[in-house]
Amino acid sequence: MMMELVFAIEVLIAGLLSGVMYSLVALGFVLIFKASGVFNFAQGAMVLFAALTFVRILEMGVNFWLAIAISSVVMVVMAVVIERVMLRPLVGQPVIILFMATIGLNYFLEGLAQGIWDAEVHGLEIGIPDVPWEAVMESTGILISLFDVWSAVICGVLVFLLAFFFQKGRIGRALRAVADD
Repeated sequence: MMMELVFAIEVLIAGLLSGVMYSLVALGFVLIFKASGVFNFAQGAMVLFAALTFVRILEMGVNFWLAIAISSVVMVVMAVVIERVMLRPLVGQPVIILFMATIGLNYFLEGLAQGIWDAEVHGLEIGIPDVPWEAVMESTGILISLFDVWSAVICGVLVFLLAFFFQKGRIGRALRAVADD
């Protein structure tokens, strides 16, 4: 009985920590929808492309911060090309057409990423160990991953910064104003 309770608590905590990370994904969907009026199904594929670009550049021996800069430039160029070539010509079309276009873009970007970088699994070591939180484990017997805790803390800080930007920042308030119908 006690082991089932400990397991249930572990699953509950892991789910809550994962939920914090999903909040960033949800914020991304909401920001894009509020800005464009279209639910963008290609958002995940764009993140995949950015992540694969970053990891593969790191594997080439490039410095961590330079790899971030290069990946950012690649994604900005890709976003501009997508907007100019695909989305701009569809302005004024029914929402379902834009909706379907983003689904097609999702498949295209997934294939492009795998075609350029390959479809193999690539690891990324970011310096946060994926080990149990010793203090909690010794005192309660509950296993909580330090990686999950750090990820949730970082995501929580990012959510707070985004909220602060859109609530208190001049540019953030202006973006909210123009996104409101």
